[in-house]
Amino acid sequence: MPALLPASPFFRQDRACATITGGLIFLLRPPAPLTMQTLAPSTSLAQAADQSEIDALVRAFFSVFTNKNGARPEVDAIHRMFIPQGLIIKCHGDHREIYTLQQFIAPRLQLLTSGQLTDFQEQEVSARTDIFGGIAQRYSVYEKSGVLDGQAFHAYGVKTLQLIRMEDGWKMVSLAWEDERDGLGIPAQLKHS
Repeated sequence: MPALLPASPFFRQDRACATITGGLIFLLRPPAPLTMQTLAPSTSLAQAADQSEIDALVRAFFSVFTNKNGARPEVDAIHRMFIPQGLIIKCHGDHREIYTLQQFIAPRLQLLTSGQLTDFQEQEVSARTDIFGGIAQRYSVYEKSGVLDGQAFHAYGVKTLQLIRMEDGWKMVSLAWEDERDGLGIPAQLKHS
């Protein structure tokens, strides 16, 4: 029997089944199972450019919070880095705080400009990015330090970012983070990405 469907990785040519609908017979071929090889990352120039653009976006994101050495935080720049419907989620054990962009920005700007949090700096220390077409997922290990209410601190944590490629470049869709703490250490595979 000749194949009625074009050859593709989604249709197997070795088996077919018939479906009868309203007197018509449709010959359907089951999809081939996806394998890791099917989803293997590309090393194309386009993907290298995507990776570079995502790296720059994430560096810019971390930099907007800096008020170290008298730097003025540029937290409002987050609007340009996210889609308008973006979400930012802070996790701490079983507790979650879910913010729209504006809900997140306003208190951070107050905290960073009121003198309550000074000499603050946050930076990415390692990352892993997986890109598939116009979507990407990034796991980012970060380090932060500063003086909060007169007490110096230094901490690490993990942010996970979901991104999509828009007409004007890569944008963040959502970001969730959790700080390292007793009983929750950063996984070794993320520390050395």
